[in-house]
Formats: sequence, C-alpha cells, structure tokens
Amino acid sequence: MYDLTGFQRDLLTVTAGLDEPHGLAIKDELEEYYETEIHHGRLYPNLDTLVDKGLLKKGKMDRRTNVYSVTQRGTREINARNNWEAQYVEG
Repeated sequence: MYDLTGFQRDLLTVTAGLDEPHGLAIKDELEEYYETEIHHGRLYPNLDTLVDKGLLKKGKMDRRTNVYSVTQRGTREINARNNWEAQYVEG
C-alpha cells in the first residue's frame, strides 16, 4: 500500500466500508469527507489503478453501473496499513 496515493488509500477504505460500492456512492462519500467535488476524471482512473493492482475487483451492477469490491489482498493491505498507523498513533 506504500505505493498508493492518499486518494487511492481513501478510495480503498471507502469501498471496503460500503454495502454496494459503485462509482457514484464512492464519489459521494469522498466528496463529503473532502468537502469538495471529486471529478470523474480523477475518480475512475484511480479506481482502475486499484483494480489493476489487485486491490479491488470490478463487476457489473447493471449495463451502466460498475460495482467494486475489495479483494483479499486489498483487505490484507488495509489491515497492514491500519496496524502500521496504530503503532504511531496509539503508541
């Protein structure tokens, strides 16, 4: 996870926390957190990067909507990152 941008880590984390994570739901969550608009040109290429790295899996919800899920590797990476952060924050 060290090679991901902060935005990509946030995408991965939000995707892990949503019941049916599709692009617009992920976008809405991040816009609320960042308090600014997230453009499609930023969102979808970064989601594709996470898919290419094997951290997310992309499927079809319907003809127009992709749904994303965190892979086992993605879950391991999230847990490893959380443990790494905890040693500095909680220590």
